[in-house]
Amino acid sequence: MPRPDAAAAALSVDRPASLGWREWVALPGLGIGAIKAKLDSGARSSSLHVEAIETFDLAGVAHVRFQVRVRRRGNAIVACTAPVLDRRSVTDSGGHRSERWFIRVELEIARQRFSTEMNLTDRRAMLFPLLLGRSALAGRFQIDPASSYCCPRPPRTPTPRIPA
Repeated sequence: MPRPDAAAAALSVDRPASLGWREWVALPGLGIGAIKAKLDSGARSSSLHVEAIETFDLAGVAHVRFQVRVRRRGNAIVACTAPVLDRRSVTDSGGHRSERWFIRVELEIARQRFSTEMNLTDRRAMLFPLLLGRSALAGRFQIDPASSYCCPRPPRTPTPRIPA
């Protein structure tokens, strides 16, 4: 018969990391060292609050240029550029449909780094500038809705900021 501690260790290998309903996330490909995110398994896609979004063509590939305010209060703004992945219709939690730009971003959370799709939108009225949906979380993490900030904050990295 296996020892109880050995059985627990075997279960922990197969079990995804547990996260709270809100966590610190890094988006290293966009130059964002730490941003607060709400984890929402009810949302299919992930959404990033952006300002001053514009599209442009670079060597025949559509790109978006935008700004991310990394703190709800304050003037920490990061200028970002990314190739366009797609433009799709998204239905928000209020049932309103809108066309949004999608990009692929590198995301770091709970010491795991992976690539995921993210749409760009105005989340100014929301408490969190980043919403992580189930497409990014599925198979990687479990969400404990009673917990917050279970993982260490990503290390601060110098980010190119523009004056507000």
